[in-house]
Amino acid sequence: MRRILVIIMLLVTTTVFAQEDYDLATFLMKSTFKLSGSGSEGTCFIIGRPIKDNPNRARYVLVTAAHVLESMKDDKAIIHLRKKENDTYRRIQYPIAIRNKGKALWTKHSQADVAAMYVSLPEDIDIVLLPLKFLASDDTLRKFEIRPGDRLFALGFPLGQESNEAGFPILRTGTIASYPILPTKETKHLLFDFEVFKGNSGGPVFMIEKNRSYGRSIHIGTLRFIVGLVTQERSMSIHTRTPYEEKREIHPLKLGVVVHASLVKETIEQLPKE
Repeated sequence: MRRILVIIMLLVTTTVFAQEDYDLATFLMKSTFKLSGSGSEGTCFIIGRPIKDNPNRARYVLVTAAHVLESMKDDKAIIHLRKKENDTYRRIQYPIAIRNKGKALWTKHSQADVAAMYVSLPEDIDIVLLPLKFLASDDTLRKFEIRPGDRLFALGFPLGQESNEAGFPILRTGTIASYPILPTKETKHLLFDFEVFKGNSGGPVFMIEKNRSYGRSIHIGTLRFIVGLVTQERSMSIHTRTPYEEKREIHPLKLGVVVHASLVKETIEQLPKE
């Protein structure tokens, strides 16, 4: 499969936590897309993986929840891209190969519902290619004392719905609802207090906060990083049995399960470098 290489502009390659005035929410809006195929529909986002011998250039890497791709029956899927023409955006339904004669082209994390794969995309689409540094590590979460109650944002396409005809995702918010968060290698996910719908799976979850308090002091500036991706909804199953009937009811708890960004990065790093 041909891989299109794109130059990452200086604005995108600045340090994740530098205090330049950039808008991570808008950047992620531009790099998050609906992914659809026979039997499945979800959310994906594109991130850039630097080329080993040329760190100023990167490959497109599609990231989503593994079950979104696994549930697709065909060898191709449609990614709903966008092209900017003057001051308006136009949707582009672009086919991508997800299997080769039935063999998966994506890499899946061994312990998490995360998948990543290289993709080729048209050169004239409207996208901001974020670097891997935007994926929060354990050191990031520890340094900034990420904790229950912290506000997070999520992008996705709940029940396939979009924010407009151009196909931009819908932005929603909630708080971290579980503890402990670290170490992510052990916890693997956190709970996110927002209602999950089909179509949200694979969407990025991120944090933006100004003048955060950590290390016993308030730090002037803005934190911006990706915390993880949505994989499923937490629900409770109730099984009842009477002399006349037996039934099982699923009660959604309006909680999202978010796989940590560190596991997303591990998945990307499993892709071949050449």
